[in-house]
Amino acid sequence: VSLHKPEIKLESLKEDIKDFLKTSGWEKKLQNAVYSELNVFPAPCHPAAPPEHMKEPLAYMRKAQGSWEKRILKSLNSMCTELGIPLAQKRPVSEQKELLSKWNEMGTDEPDLSLFRPVYAPKDFLEVLMNLRNPNYENGEQPSFRNHLGLIQVPLKVKDIPELKEDFSELGLNIGQLGIDDSAQVPPEFFENEHVRVGQKVLAEQDSAAAQQYVRQGCPTALRADLWALILNISNQPEDILYYEQLKSNVIQHDLLVDSLIFKDVKLTASNDDYYFVFEDYLYQVLLCFSRDTSVLEHFTYSSATPPKSYIRGKLGMEEYAVFYPPNGVIPFHGFSMYVAPLCFLYHEPSKLYQIFREMYVRFFFRLHSISSHPSGIVSLCLLFETLLQTHLPQLFYHLREIGAQPLRISFKWMVRAFSGYLATDQLLLLWDRILGYNSLEILAVLAAAVFAFRAVNLMEVTSLAAAEAVLADLSTLKVMPLLQIFLFATVT
Repeated sequence: VSLHKPEIKLESLKEDIKDFLKTSGWEKKLQNAVYSELNVFPAPCHPAAPPEHMKEPLAYMRKAQGSWEKRILKSLNSMCTELGIPLAQKRPVSEQKELLSKWNEMGTDEPDLSLFRPVYAPKDFLEVLMNLRNPNYENGEQPSFRNHLGLIQVPLKVKDIPELKEDFSELGLNIGQLGIDDSAQVPPEFFENEHVRVGQKVLAEQDSAAAQQYVRQGCPTALRADLWALILNISNQPEDILYYEQLKSNVIQHDLLVDSLIFKDVKLTASNDDYYFVFEDYLYQVLLCFSRDTSVLEHFTYSSATPPKSYIRGKLGMEEYAVFYPPNGVIPFHGFSMYVAPLCFLYHEPSKLYQIFREMYVRFFFRLHSISSHPSGIVSLCLLFETLLQTHLPQLFYHLREIGAQPLRISFKWMVRAFSGYLATDQLLLLWDRILGYNSLEILAVLAAAVFAFRAVNLMEVTSLAAAEAVLADLSTLKVMPLLQIFLFATVT
């Protein structure tokens, strides 16, 4: 439309378009969209690299992930057969009407879930990771790696404390942080007031990159929801709300076996949690819609995982009758709903809550339950955790190992859930601020090691895995930021 205006001249078209983008606000939107893509998609591979390298460069990791997927699918299919329930079926009209009328209070409906069991739990996944081996190192000719006495036995490069200090420099002892009450340098209320003022400015500018830098020092509670949405480039436009409504109508029309797994998971986890039980209905809504969302399939281009396929009845093995199942390609496991629960504190509008969760999942959470060599992948996090403990708390590490209480057996479930359900919510949100700020999950491994360091004196006295677990059973009183700072910046290296 603007191009038809008489004042637009061909010779100055380029400059005029630039001016138009600036004045209309589209320049910022485009910048944020590009920044968002750069944060999500991996750096381009070597031009000669085969396409599967984009998903995962190491062949043995791809193979392990493939056989793990087969196991999950087998577990799902055998449950189908045992219970005599199809993977998917159309709901009768009466059931559709009932579900629609109860959409906002699904928690009151108590379907009989006694026969359903989670497809897998984190401890099953840990067993698989413990058996990972790089076939090239089988003869053990690399002595340095043989010194790794943890459960993870693959040689991946992980950071040491000096590198982590550099990466997480904004967490330094002399830098103001939200979540630290008694910083000697700056009176906390002075820092907070100033930090809030800067945060408001960042929001007014609507700049994703600036917001991401800003949250490295923590988010003021009142600004967190808007800052996270800005970093994740979520604006909740009318078309987004419409898309969410379409997903909802898919839920109403079709009954999937995974729906029962979602119900069961919420009942086993969030419903028993003092912080999250009030959000039960939100969790069902978000997770049921998520399972139908085919846009989630896009993340499989850069995830080591591959979405599971199912065949239309009677057409087994015929590719043209194969469909992804569930439609989003993600089979939920025990604890999956805890990825959504903390977000319910920030977003009360279902379609916005949904989009934020979906974006958090395709950026971060999928890495916590797939086998890959990515620095934020769960294998690297486990190795980073074990290496930090073995290097900086060798006595504690050896003691726990000797009594059969390998530290990773305790910390694994914290990391797989990104600590959701283990920390108090205000502390968890401060931790997730930093995940978004650094666009990395490595801080989970650092925090897990810091928790062991903090409880080291008690742990040195235990004589069994059960006793060690008891010492670390309750993390709800921990303050995340001081733990991280002391471990990273006050540890003698």
